[in-house]
Amino acid sequence: MDLNKYPIERRYIDRRPNVRPGTRLVTGSPAFFVAHDTGNPGATADAHYRYFDRQTERTASAHVFIDDKRILEIIPTGTGADPAERAYHVVRSVKTNNELYGYDANHAALGIELCFGGSIVFAAAYARLVWYLALCCARWDKTPSTHIVSHRQLDPTRKRDIDQALAAGGKTLGDLIRDVTAEMATAVRPAPSMAKLPADVRDHVIVSYIQPARHAALQHGLREEAAHYERLAANVRAAAAGEGLPKSNAQEIIYSWLSPAWFAAKESGRDSSRYNQMANAFRVCAGIPLN
Repeated sequence: MDLNKYPIERRYIDRRPNVRPGTRLVTGSPAFFVAHDTGNPGATADAHYRYFDRQTERTASAHVFIDDKRILEIIPTGTGADPAERAYHVVRSVKTNNELYGYDANHAALGIELCFGGSIVFAAAYARLVWYLALCCARWDKTPSTHIVSHRQLDPTRKRDIDQALAAGGKTLGDLIRDVTAEMATAVRPAPSMAKLPADVRDHVIVSYIQPARHAALQHGLREEAAHYERLAANVRAAAAGEGLPKSNAQEIIYSWLSPAWFAAKESGRDSSRYNQMANAFRVCAGIPLN
């Protein structure tokens, strides 16, 4: 899959208790993804950003709004440098999310909203939604059929989204899951390459970052997240053997650890070039153009 197929805009609303409390997801990275539609035909991603940025009365929000022109993150999701934060996209009284995943959606899931209707071109908005969900599933090793759930499935007595917006475009939730799966299937692991990840880079990243992250996940009982870090370490070891590296793995390592380490070294007056060299080593293994 093309990880750069569409740009992701990150324009965060101000922190306020009723829309963006500013607290991390309890799972660290997202445990699942709730597919919503806005229920507000014709309103764009920009319009929803303005609404939630000014909202002071209702306790409600979502992470991402997608229309036919943009994918707009208004609360950090973890796809960029900022760790995923909580949003209020499913009412707290709902029990289905805990039955299915063991967590409240607001504490562990991303709320992803499809904008539809009016002058919004459904096909273009839908394509962006499919790609974004595929990106998220690939990044955090999730299975679309298991880890993408509609708001209606969690709250069937009150909600009809995302099904109502999909139906307006001639699609079903099943279509969405299949299309996300197909989008992910276009991701091909890089062919064996002469550009092996240097052994010292492999050891530094595994010992300094991946193993501590796995240990922290286990301490908090986050077995699925710990398993992700185990797979990530295995892929890094494979990259050192010349087998290439998935782009999503390289981006996670760079955004989560190497880039923050570079900034910290820079700010403290220490030599930051080592972190840039390591980041470039991961880019080469994953086939990402160097900066």
